[in-house]
Amino acid sequence: MLLGVGATVAGPAVSPARADRVLVFPGMEIRQDTHVCTLGYVDPVLRVAFTAGHCRGSGTVTDRGGAVIGRLATFRDNTPNGSTVNTDQVIADYESIVLADDVDVNDVLPGGLQLQAGPDHVLNPGEPVCHFGIVTGETCGTVERVNNGWFTMTRSVRSQQGDSGGPVYVTRDSGPARIVGLFNSVWGEFPAAVSWPAISQQVREDVGVPNPLP
Repeated sequence: MLLGVGATVAGPAVSPARADRVLVFPGMEIRQDTHVCTLGYVDPVLRVAFTAGHCRGSGTVTDRGGAVIGRLATFRDNTPNGSTVNTDQVIADYESIVLADDVDVNDVLPGGLQLQAGPDHVLNPGEPVCHFGIVTGETCGTVERVNNGWFTMTRSVRSQQGDSGGPVYVTRDSGPARIVGLFNSVWGEFPAAVSWPAISQQVREDVGVPNPLP
């Protein structure tokens, strides 16, 4: 569960979508300067959204049509250069976006699946996960390895340029999906994502909110 960003940037309550307003939702295409990425998670109550930190631009965030949907609030990005990374390395790669007052928001992926955050989900190797990107759509596989704040997935999880920042999530037999990470990159032969619990902790640190009591 994310705390802190909303305390500083909380906006009006969600209103019904109207034809003259842009709708912001997880899995949509976003643009920042020359970067094209996928929006990973949207909190409709706090009106804050998240994508990968390496997707950031100079501040303004737009949809594919050029409509402004928000502005960069906080980010971290130490994504290494190259095609390989040590598994003991800590990777941080998130961006929080304060959504504009004149956009509508929801938490539903393009396929109709609701995407929620909740109590931190501890991933284990072999656990089924799915990823949504604006280029590849939804692809699914399993967790290959859990590392320091990030995890790798099997090659059946697909990604192309533009899919960065997209949500990685677990699904249940019924009910909404649960976000577990944001897509980061492909290391060696394995697609990778930064973990949602690590992002939550980094957001708390970056906005100065203490951790919840045990």
